[in-house]
Amino acid sequence: MTRRVLVALLGALLLTVIGVGYGAFAMRREHRPVAAETEELSLAGSSPRILFRSTAADSRGHLAQVAKDRPDGPRSVSSLTCLRVYAAGGTGTCLRQDGALSTFQIAILDKNLAVRKAIPLVGVPNRTRVSADGRLVAWTVFVAGDSYNHGRFSTRAGLIDLGSEDMIDSLEFLSVTLDDHPYRAADLNFWGITFTADDDHFYATMSTAGHRYLVQGDIAAKTVRTIARNVECPSLSPDGKRIAFKSAIDGEPPKGWRLSVLELATGVRTPLAETRSVDDQPSWLDEDTIGYAVPRGSSDSDVWSVPANGTGSPRLLIPHAESPAALN
Repeated sequence: MTRRVLVALLGALLLTVIGVGYGAFAMRREHRPVAAETEELSLAGSSPRILFRSTAADSRGHLAQVAKDRPDGPRSVSSLTCLRVYAAGGTGTCLRQDGALSTFQIAILDKNLAVRKAIPLVGVPNRTRVSADGRLVAWTVFVAGDSYNHGRFSTRAGLIDLGSEDMIDSLEFLSVTLDDHPYRAADLNFWGITFTADDDHFYATMSTAGHRYLVQGDIAAKTVRTIARNVECPSLSPDGKRIAFKSAIDGEPPKGWRLSVLELATGVRTPLAETRSVDDQPSWLDEDTIGYAVPRGSSDSDVWSVPANGTGSPRLLIPHAESPAALN
C-alpha cells in the first residue's frame, strides 16, 4: 500500500495521522523539472510518452506527460488534478476528491481526458489500472471500520467493464480458492488489480490470516485462486508472461518492500537492482523496463526506472512525479 498517500488523505479527513518513515536514499540527486506548459493533453497519438501525476510545487496533483525519450525534458501539464492516475488503450483513470473532503471518486477519462464516467468510491483511493485495450478499469481504496481489523485499515478492490457496464464492487464478493481448497474468511482483503489481454482475467493481491497471496481472477466465473505467496501490487508485463511486484522483506512489511519480477510459467523470482524499499505498484514502461515512485518528502516524489531482468541499476527517470503509465 502507498502509506504516504494514505497519510496525506487521512490527515485531510481529520483521521489519525499515521507516521511513516522512509529510508535514506543514497542514489537520490536533486533535479529540477523543466518548466511546465499547461495545456489539455490527449491519450491519442503515435509518439511514445509517459503519463504521470506531477508532484512539482507549481503543478502538484496535476496530470502531466513527457516524451518517453526525454523524460526529464519539457512536460505538458493538464488542468485536471488527481490523487493517482493511469491510462491504456485510449482510456484514462483519475482517482480524485468528489467535492467534499470526505468523498472520493474514480473519474474514467476518454482519449481527450474528458470525464466519460464517474464512480463514487467508499474509501480513500490508492491504486488504479486499465486493461491494455482500455475496456476494463480497476481501483483500490482504503477503508476503516471492519470489526476484525481492530481499528486498522482494510482495502477494497473493484473493477468495471466499460463495454458491458458490468461492475464488481469488491473482489470480496467472488468465490475464493486458497491452495486448491474453497476458502471463506471475514478478513479477506484485496488490492492492486492488473489485467490480462483477454479482458476476462486479472491478477491481484489477497491477504488473509496474516499472509499475502498473488491471486488469478476470472471475471466471467467470478472466482479467484491463489497461485503464489508474498506477492503484492502485481503488474502484468506487456507479453503477459511476467509479473512485476513488491514483496515484504522476510515476509514482514515493517521491514520494507523489495521489487522483483515473477516468471508465471516457472515461478522463478528475480529481485531487481532497486534495493531501496519501494511502496508502489510498479508499472511496465516497456517489455524490459519497470517504473515506480520513490518519495523524496511528505508530498513530493520521483519516478525511477530499473531493468526488468535484475541487471543494471536504478535510474532517475522523471523528477517530481509519481503514478507513471506508458503510452504507445
